[in-house]
Amino acid sequence: MTEPFIEVIDTETLQRRVAELGEEVTASLVDPDPVVIGVLKGSVPFLTDLAKHLPLTIEIDFLNLTRFGREGRVSIAMDLSVPVEGRSVLIVEDIVDTGLTLATMRKMLLARGATSVTTVALLDKAKRRIVDVPVEHRGFEVGDEFLLGYGMDWEGRFRNVSSIWAVMDLSVLTADPDSFGRVAFS
Repeated sequence: MTEPFIEVIDTETLQRRVAELGEEVTASLVDPDPVVIGVLKGSVPFLTDLAKHLPLTIEIDFLNLTRFGREGRVSIAMDLSVPVEGRSVLIVEDIVDTGLTLATMRKMLLARGATSVTTVALLDKAKRRIVDVPVEHRGFEVGDEFLLGYGMDWEGRFRNVSSIWAVMDLSVLTADPDSFGRVAFS
C-alpha cells in the first residue's frame, strides 16, 4: 500500500533552488528597480525566501486573483497598491498550472504600462498548460499530483510546511485533514 503523503521536495533542496533562482533573476534584470509582485496567497513563503537573494532596490507588492468557471474567467480580488507604468515587473508565483491566470495577469500589467513582465515560478505543471505563457525562471517541473506545503494549501491549511508534499490519496486528507499534519510535522 502506498503512503497517502510523500515529501517530493525537502526543505534543503527548496532553499538551495530558491537561492539559485534569486541569482538567475538578479543576473537577468535589466531594470535595477523592478516591482516584484507576489501572487497571493501561495507565493508568500517563496517570495519571502527569494527576496533575500534579490537586489535591495526591489519594491514588493501583492496581487490576488480569482479564477472561476469552466471558461477560467479571472477577476481581481485584491489589486496592486503601486503603479507599474514605466516599470519592469517580476511576477512571483508558487505554481503555474494551466497558464490562464498568469496569461491574464501578464496582459493586465502590460496594459497598465509595465515596460516588461517576467515570471519566476517555484513549480511548473507544464503538462497541464492550456495557454502558452512564458515562465522565464522556474524552480522545478512537477507532475499532476495535488501538492501541499511551502505556500500551497488544502482549505487554507498547511501553507506553513517548509517542504513540498504530494497527496497520493486525497480521500485520506478529506476524511482526516489532521493526518497530513501528523506526517509533515513529525
